[in-house]
Amino acid sequence: MSAEKKTPKPKLPHGSGGKEETEGPEWADGLRQLYDSVVDEPLPDSFKNLLDQLDQSKGREKGAGQGDNS
Repeated sequence: MSAEKKTPKPKLPHGSGGKEETEGPEWADGLRQLYDSVVDEPLPDSFKNLLDQLDQSKGREKGAGQGDNS
């Protein structure tokens, strides 16, 4: 028996497009592809509008708190 050490395969960064991103079960590749497809989807207009409304309300709160105190 030899005490031969196996060198680990280099892990590429997520989304680098490499075939061997990580060692693991086969289902992990499908899950990674699903995640990447969701991340790449554009933000829906309704969600953008909601974020805009939240930003506007925060701006009003900051403006109300910085009034003259004389």
